[in-house]
Amino acid sequence: MDRRGRDAGVESVEVPLRVRGLDYEVGGRRLLTGLELAVRSGESVVVMGPSGSGKSLLLSLILGLVRADAGSVLVAGQDVTGLKAGKLARWRQRHMGMVFQFGELLPELTPVENVALPALLAGGDRTSAFARARALLCGLGVPVDGVFTVDLSGGERQRAAVARALMGEPSLLLADEPTGALDEEAREHVAEGLFQVPGDSGCGLLVVTHDAAVAARADRVLRLVKGRLVEAPSLGDAV
Repeated sequence: MDRRGRDAGVESVEVPLRVRGLDYEVGGRRLLTGLELAVRSGESVVVMGPSGSGKSLLLSLILGLVRADAGSVLVAGQDVTGLKAGKLARWRQRHMGMVFQFGELLPELTPVENVALPALLAGGDRTSAFARARALLCGLGVPVDGVFTVDLSGGERQRAAVARALMGEPSLLLADEPTGALDEEAREHVAEGLFQVPGDSGCGLLVVTHDAAVAARADRVLRLVKGRLVEAPSLGDAV
């Protein structure tokens, strides 16, 4: 391997997400213009901005659910913008975890079953998958015995969603308004668990939120302004 290949390999580990020159337009409206972003391993980054500015769109572009008009999105060193559906799905499963605003868990399953499900669908060993699911849930303070997901509190369900997103040991964890549907107490518990993840697992964390108190926990806060990301002032006093 030549020097360029070695350098690219090192960067894919140290910088699990690098976005370069991202453009996106819809209905004659330019939402993203030459957007640049890098998230390092072990780092937490928050993106803020008004509704309709393109924050959730950015996550969809990173996941490969939407195609950009121009630019590249490198996840673990691979540009996902040009991947065909099958390879994209496999790369996403291997390197990305996603936490949605409402958790998207199956209420009729137990928390352990919900968290283990991605590994089971990928053909993983049932015993190993359930053991890892239990460990992740316990680490995030979610009940695992004698309870179904429908019986969990809102905060517990969101922490279970974080555990599910971590099931595949992703290089990059994404979260879209993960505390938006929670009361203040539950919000604090979920945010605390979520922002501990980069330090505990070494993955990069990118969170979209309107909540300044949640954003204040991040290593860096960026605002989406006129299609570009700009550094925001410290929000540490908001906690």
